[in-house]
Amino acid sequence: MKQRPKNSPLRNSLVLLTVFGALSAAWCCPALAAKAQSAQVATTEQPNRNVKETVVVHPGDGVAAIVNDSVISDYDMNQRIALFLATSGQQPPPDKMLQIRAQVLKQLETERLQLLEAQKKNISVSAADVDKAVDNILKENGLKKEQLEEMLTRGGVAMSTLRAQIAVGIAWSKTVQDQYGDRINITPEDVNAELKRIAEGANKPHFLVAQIFLAVDNPEQDAKVKKDAEGLIAQIQQGAPFSAVARQFSQNPSAAQGGDIGVVHEGQLQPELNNALLKLKTGEISPPIRSTGGYYILLLRERQEGANTKLPDPATLVTSTTPPGTLPLSRILLPTGDKPDKQLLENAFKAAGMLHERIENCEMASKVPQAVQGAIYMNLGVMKLSDLSQQMQAALAKTGPGQVTEPFQSPAGIELIVRCDKAPPKVTAFKMPSREQVEQQLFEEQITTLSRQYMRNLRRTANVETKSN
Repeated sequence: MKQRPKNSPLRNSLVLLTVFGALSAAWCCPALAAKAQSAQVATTEQPNRNVKETVVVHPGDGVAAIVNDSVISDYDMNQRIALFLATSGQQPPPDKMLQIRAQVLKQLETERLQLLEAQKKNISVSAADVDKAVDNILKENGLKKEQLEEMLTRGGVAMSTLRAQIAVGIAWSKTVQDQYGDRINITPEDVNAELKRIAEGANKPHFLVAQIFLAVDNPEQDAKVKKDAEGLIAQIQQGAPFSAVARQFSQNPSAAQGGDIGVVHEGQLQPELNNALLKLKTGEISPPIRSTGGYYILLLRERQEGANTKLPDPATLVTSTTPPGTLPLSRILLPTGDKPDKQLLENAFKAAGMLHERIENCEMASKVPQAVQGAIYMNLGVMKLSDLSQQMQAALAKTGPGQVTEPFQSPAGIELIVRCDKAPPKVTAFKMPSREQVEQQLFEEQITTLSRQYMRNLRRTANVETKSN
C-alpha cells in the first residue's frame, strides 16, 4: 500500500541552497542587493487567469518547438531552464546545459500536449487553484511569498513561470479525471481486499520512497531515455535536490509531490524495482531501472520496520569514534565586520536562522558558501570541548548529535556550529492505514495508470516539430 504521509519531507521541498541564496546578497553585498531589487523581470500574471491563458506569446521570441500548431517560444524554454536552476542550486558547465535544455524542452512539449488536451475539453484552472498550490509550497517550506518571489527574481524567473507550470499540472489532473474518473469504481470489497493484503505484509520492512519516471514510448527511444535518466542522476549527485529534479522532469503524477509515492513494503513493487530498493540505504538513489513503461530512479527516504518488530534503542545503533570530551565540528560564519550596522546584523541573523532551520548535517553545511555569497564554511575536525570559547560551549550544550547550534554573534560575525557526529537513525514501525487512506490510494493508483495511457496516446498522434537544440 503506497501510503502518502501528509507531512512527507519530500513534498514540494525547495532546495536548501536557493532558499538561503535569496538572502545572501541582502546581508553581504548591499550593492548586489540594490541591483537585484531594481531588476526588471517579465511577468504575465493575470488576476483571473485560467489554464487557457498560460500560453503567452512574446513579440520577437524565437521558436523552440511547435506542438500541434502551438508554439513553445525560446522565452518559455529559457524561463523554465532558469526555474530549474533556481530551484536546484545548479550551475552546470556548458556541456551539461545542452543536456538540461533538451530535457526541459521535452518536458515542455509534454506539458503543451496536456494543456492543449485540457483546452479541448474546456478544462479551466482558476487563479485560486494555483494560489492554493503555491500556498502549500510556502507552508511546507516555511517560506513567505515575498521570499519565494525574491528567490525567483534573483534567478531571473518570472513568478508567472512557476504558476504556469503548476496550472498545467492541475489542468492535466482535471483532464484525466474528466476522461476516466467515472470509470473508476472503488468498492468496499476492493478496500477490504487491499486491507487484507496490507495486513499480510504488515510485518515486512516498509520503505518511504520517491521516484522519477521517464517514459519509453517506443523501443527506439530506450537508449536515449536511459541516457537522460543517467543525466538526471548526475545532477542529483552534484547537489540538485531529488524533489526539484522530479518536479521538473518526472513523467508521473507524483512529480507534483516531488516524486513522493509514499510507503511501500518489501515485495510490493515490481521485482526489478523491489530488488533495487532492497539494496539502497536511507538517502541513497538507485541507478536507472528499466520497468513497465520506461525507466525509474528511486530514492529511499526512510525505512520502517514491520508492525510487530521489536525496535532497537536508537542510542545503541551509534558508536562514538572520538575520545571523551571531544566532538567533530564544523563552523559557518556570516562575516559582518567589527561594527555592523543594524540592518546588516538583522539580515545576517535572519539568514543564519534559516540555515539553523534547514541544515541537517555537516555535508549540507559545507554547501552553504555555494549559495550564500560571502558565507564561510570551516571543517574544524575533532575539537576538545574545553578548548572552545565559553560561548561555543554554551551553544553546543543545547545540541545533540548531528544538530546545529542557535545562531550567535562573535567578533567575526554571526556563527553556527554544526556537530558532525552522527545522529541516531530514526527507527519506526509500520502502522496500518485507515479505510479512507486505502480507498484514496486505490483511486490514485488507477488514475495514474490511466494517465500514462492517455499521455502515450496523445504522443502517438502528436505533430511535434523541434526548432531548438
